[in-house]
Amino acid sequence: MSKTTNKFAPEARERPVRMVVDHERDYPSRWAAVVSIAEKIGCVPQTLHEWVKKAEVNSGKRAGVQAEVPTR
Repeated sequence: MSKTTNKFAPEARERPVRMVVDHERDYPSRWAAVVSIAEKIGCVPQTLHEWVKKAEVNSGKRAGVQAEVPTR
């Protein structure tokens, strides 16, 4: 079992990830965008950065193993 708890539901992660992608050009770097947005949503920048990377993998924009999407 994981030692950490996840206080953000998957649905709640989509908006900040979209915010980083949509607004990173307004910042000097992607990391600057991540830091700014993470502060606003109440998470650490590393967490939001991981969400963005996972979203890129799942959309095919970044190499890696895609997460399985649960079926209902």
